[in-house]
Amino acid sequence: MNQKMFFTALIVLFVLSGIAHYAHFGTLYEFIISAAAILFVAGFLGKATESVAHYAGQRLGGFLNATFGNAAELIIAIFLVKEGLFDMVKASLTGSIIGNLLLVLGLSVFLGGLKFKEQRFNVQLASHNSSLMILAVIALVIPAIFISTEHYSVEHSKTLSIAIAGILIVAYILWLVFSMITHKDVLADVEESTPDKGEHPAWSMRTSILFLVVATVMTAFVSEWLVGTLDSLTDKFGLSELFVGAFVIAIVGNAAEHSAAVMLAMKNKIGAAVEIAVGSSLQIALFVAPVLIFVSLLFGNTMDIVFTPIELASIAVAVFIAKSIAQDGRTNWYEGSLLVMVYIILGFAFYLI
Repeated sequence: MNQKMFFTALIVLFVLSGIAHYAHFGTLYEFIISAAAILFVAGFLGKATESVAHYAGQRLGGFLNATFGNAAELIIAIFLVKEGLFDMVKASLTGSIIGNLLLVLGLSVFLGGLKFKEQRFNVQLASHNSSLMILAVIALVIPAIFISTEHYSVEHSKTLSIAIAGILIVAYILWLVFSMITHKDVLADVEESTPDKGEHPAWSMRTSILFLVVATVMTAFVSEWLVGTLDSLTDKFGLSELFVGAFVIAIVGNAAEHSAAVMLAMKNKIGAAVEIAVGSSLQIALFVAPVLIFVSLLFGNTMDIVFTPIELASIAVAVFIAKSIAQDGRTNWYEGSLLVMVYIILGFAFYLI
């Protein structure tokens, strides 16, 4: 599909999705149109990110994609928090973390590995990412353990949640300073030392940034329209709220990362793909979830950071196998298939709840 046809389809589907939502075409039609629209919007975001990454470097480009990709999910989550749907919010956060670590990273490694026998990225970056993922697990497990004791009340759980949320945000900011400023050269991706041969960005830097912002806004709208159809669909097919939050909403909210990470991996830019997948999971755990705690505080009904044993087990499993596969800085298609298999196992488990 050439660029003109792509943008025509993008605009037509985006407009149709909006019309279907506000004109109330019917849940099934709204879902189908919005699902088709978000695929093109995700592709648009992926193209813009790749163009920005050409100017800013793969690490910063991957960070921008993770940030802009999570913007849609953050907006959706804020609406859910405002409505007091805390269980749905936690389920969607869980789904986003395991979806990025298992599905996005798995597909990127698998499809990239089919094209290139072995792909490499910075080993020190892999090591630091692993440590941060373990920190995220600790931060989520500790509240669940301590709050289950008789010494903790509801107020204690809220106080502990606010304290942990603040600490996680500080940890994330320090990581950005460490990785983007003080140790930028040490953590530079191995592929950045060899410039792309004959490859040129699709747009100028200013246009790329503008398109990145526009694509993010479009993603937020289409995601909200699509999520608005899920309640009716889940009732019709008898799906649990946990499954919908952890898989359906998470997959929809992360469509942008899926597209961009896979495209970069297939161009042998596995470092940027890992930065998108793992970086997005870290951003969800260390920044988005804590921010939602403070947002709920502003709304006058504080959400705690206590996740269910099922959610915690899923996150721990995802972190364990992702750390195991990515810690040596080398990937191949078989490792990608293992990540996807674990995701499918969790999907079946959540579906049967």
